[in-house]
Amino acid sequence: MSETEAALLTAARKAALNAYAPYSHFRVGAALLGEDGRIYTGCNVENASYGLTVCAERNAFFHAIAEGCRRFTALALTAERPVPPCGACRQVLAELCPPKMPILLGALDAATPVTRTTLGALFPDPFAL
Repeated sequence: MSETEAALLTAARKAALNAYAPYSHFRVGAALLGEDGRIYTGCNVENASYGLTVCAERNAFFHAIAEGCRRFTALALTAERPVPPCGACRQVLAELCPPKMPILLGALDAATPVTRTTLGALFPDPFAL
């Protein structure tokens, strides 16, 4: 594992600790590597009106965009067990990232093996504008 990948996973694990998940109790953290070299993090934030819940991935992307970053090179996600992005997050990824962008799926327990994939593998046929 590269130093950059390890840093992304560490940042995602740290972000997951800040998740607000009183309903699902499923904490998710995301760490997004911008083309500018910065790491942007996000965590899931739930709401009693479930449609208002924001996933960790979208939270990280919106944070990066608010900071002026528009190009991304990698994403790490962590949760109790490795899980891929939901459909809504995949669509946001498809609009903002190249299909070959690496995605690391890890667990909060760093001893759990990391799954490596790409956006294109997860979402080969996104909605086009």
